[in-house]
Amino acid sequence: MEKDKFISLPDKIVEITNNLQLNSINEIREKLLVLINELINEDFHSLIQLLYRIDVSEKKIRLYLNEKQNENAASILADLIIERQFQKIESRKKFSSGNNKDSGEEKW
Repeated sequence: MEKDKFISLPDKIVEITNNLQLNSINEIREKLLVLINELINEDFHSLIQLLYRIDVSEKKIRLYLNEKQNENAASILADLIIERQFQKIESRKKFSSGNNKDSGEEKW
């Protein structure tokens, strides 16, 4: 636990969301809400960098924040981060080397 003190909030968020599993979404979402709220209040610039790092669509962020103005911004961002991480997981599965059996095509 001592090393957790030296991990930045954005890095904690990435670490948490890199290990997404369907049965742990609510727990992860609750952790994200706390961390994102902290970033909103104390280091907004790092939050913006994190969203770019995770590759959350800026267009989607703006759309959801405008549509759901009465909802907590951290909640919206947490959901978008989780959604994006699941997209990455699916993409990795789709393009993993295990799915690319020898098809006779040249490999680069």
